[in-house]
Amino acid sequence: MSRKLWIPIAGVVGVLLLAGGGAYAYFFSALRVTPPALALASPSATPTADASPTATAGGAGTWTIASGSLAGYRVKEQFAGQSSTHEAVSRTSAVSGQVAITQSGGAYQLSAATITVQLSSLASVDSVAGYNVTNRDRIVQRSLDVGSFPTAVFAAQSVALPAAASIGQTVTVSVPGKLTIHGVTKNVTASLQLRVAGSTSQIAGKIVTNMADFGISPPAAPFVTVQPGVTIEVSLNLTKSA
Repeated sequence: MSRKLWIPIAGVVGVLLLAGGGAYAYFFSALRVTPPALALASPSATPTADASPTATAGGAGTWTIASGSLAGYRVKEQFAGQSSTHEAVSRTSAVSGQVAITQSGGAYQLSAATITVQLSSLASVDSVAGYNVTNRDRIVQRSLDVGSFPTAVFAAQSVALPAAASIGQTVTVSVPGKLTIHGVTKNVTASLQLRVAGSTSQIAGKIVTNMADFGISPPAAPFVTVQPGVTIEVSLNLTKSA
């Protein structure tokens, strides 16, 4: 091949390689979508000046997790050749349990709560262009060994609720409890928002933990490294059952 012909061909190849590298970076950085964290469905109303502790009378009692509730997790994935991480998110509506709220005078207390999540129904809700995220779901189920350990369970300890809960405001509270996953139970703290309003209430929040604490190895996939840190999220609709 003559030098005159080789030079333009080499130039074209170089441009294609540069374009390919740029396309790769764009492909994995610009075409990745992660949904926001689970949260309360709507903001609480601002209480009136004459609001009293009886404004949400009937808030005390046993509340059952109702339809429309969600639970899930988010973890960080690192794709080969990428400097930034991607946040993978998986969720399920297969959530059940109860929350007990007691009242003494004008004060509320979350006296007990149990939340159970069916792990086999977790499904990815993020997206990565050109990648079928359902493949990840199968790998995660194997890592969790859902056949032997089908559920994750959070059992909350008693905690006082801020005074604003008695007038229907959204309150934020740290709730200690025990989390059981993969047959291992650990002490954790959930950061929750709660709103008690008449016959319906809502809870949303998260638990930040680590897979290794529960004897779970990060899922393995070609060209992807999964970090061991995991954030468990919930958004719960509650209806009064007693």
